[in-house]
Amino acid sequence: MLSLTCKASIKAVIYLGSKYDSKSKAGIKEIAEFINENEHTVGKLLQRLVKKQIINSSKGPKGGFFITNRQKNQHVIQIVYAIDGKEVFGKCGLGLSKCSETRPCPFHNDFKPIRDLFKKMCAEKRICDLYEEVNKGIAYLTG
Repeated sequence: MLSLTCKASIKAVIYLGSKYDSKSKAGIKEIAEFINENEHTVGKLLQRLVKKQIINSSKGPKGGFFITNRQKNQHVIQIVYAIDGKEVFGKCGLGLSKCSETRPCPFHNDFKPIRDLFKKMCAEKRICDLYEEVNKGIAYLTG
């Protein structure tokens, strides 16, 4: 349902959140290596996230990407909206452009409740909820 870029964006923001307590910043290369994504792709998605105020960046020798207290408390759905747009939660499970209640695809009736539940989860989970699990070793960003 989510694009690969959106999934990488969520992982990158969770990684930045995991560094929040230490007040350290991360560079593109570090983030890309940790989340196992292409450096060029990570650079582009981080720029988009900065523009949408999901994360911050600073330039210079001690520069890098980081999140603020307000940003660590934002919900995952903000990242999804910033990268994939709001319409992602209305898309067809088979990718059909004309799937609807009146003209459903074979997956429609089964997929819609799952899609709605996933949207609810993204709207409820905050960045800090996710990176705290990573910091405690309960959840992982690599694998």
